[in-house]
Amino acid sequence: MGTTKPLFVSFEGVEGVGKTTALSLFADLLDEQNIAYVRNREPGGTPVAEALREIVLGEHDEPLTDTTELLLMFAARAQSVAEVIRPALAQGSWVLCDRFTDATLAYQGVARGMPRERIDTLADWVHSDLWPDATIWLHAPPAVTEQRMSGRGRDKDRIEQQPADFFAAAADGYARLAQANPERYFQVETSAGIDVVKARLADVLDALLARSVARQ
Repeated sequence: MGTTKPLFVSFEGVEGVGKTTALSLFADLLDEQNIAYVRNREPGGTPVAEALREIVLGEHDEPLTDTTELLLMFAARAQSVAEVIRPALAQGSWVLCDRFTDATLAYQGVARGMPRERIDTLADWVHSDLWPDATIWLHAPPAVTEQRMSGRGRDKDRIEQQPADFFAAAADGYARLAQANPERYFQVETSAGIDVVKARLADVLDALLARSVARQ
């Protein structure tokens, strides 16, 4: 089964909500429908973008300024858009992306307090005509996300070490984005168990496929 055009689907949410798991479950659903797709993550997705990811998430003796963090995010995104996302869509494959510019609006915009107009300018420069067709917003109570982060069996990266109020602000940023983009956003609660999450993701896929058929 296919659609009239390949779709760009982003997966968003704060640390610990289960983006990687949800993306894998959604990929399984596409496999069942024989829909070709490419997986991507941000920052990352290409050798250059992955190198930038190491800078963004790593620990440094020299503090990373908020402006530097913002510019690095968009530098990695520019590489990913050019080398992964646009080519995949042009070849007829869906793109499943772990984060996109909504993450920047929530994290660097709301949580860091960077001016919205700066982010909008960079977004217009890097991908003016390219936004996700659908954004799957994953969310869970803070106690659940913190437990998941602590149970990953590795040290927390630079972003994961931010205080609780930082993630609360980012979550609020996502809530605002969901309210402003109701046609694009699909909310999925991830604390109810993996079977429930997969069923909700199946509903999202059905809705996307139906929407695609209706637009033929």
